[in-house]
Amino acid sequence: MLKIKLSKVGKTNQKVFRIIVSEKGRDPFGHHVDILGSYNPYSKELKIKNERVNYWLSKGAQATPTVNNLLIEEKIITGEKQKASKKGKPNKKKQEKLNKEEKKEEPKEEKKEEPKEEKKEEVDKKA
Repeated sequence: MLKIKLSKVGKTNQKVFRIIVSEKGRDPFGHHVDILGSYNPYSKELKIKNERVNYWLSKGAQATPTVNNLLIEEKIITGEKQKASKKGKPNKKKQEKLNKEEKKEEPKEEKKEEPKEEKKEEVDKKA
């Protein structure tokens, strides 16, 4: 199955992505079938070959959620945006630590002091 996906190129802190057509399981940095364009996430600049994208989609290639959302923003294809990322799993150690802190922070029962009436009576007797 062919996928239209992003392949990272550029320097370490200046990433630029190529939009490529490649086999689903293949490494995006290795062999690719076709280069469709590029995307710069810093300037939000998308350069893409519209005709080639439509050609590959007609041949049965599917776009990854991120590429799908980029194509919809540029109005190259129509449809609804997809959720591009999944919610991460919580770290077990962090969860245990949070649970321990919650148990410690449980409100303690405070003793309510009743007003002392004895002192009031003593003040009344003196007067």
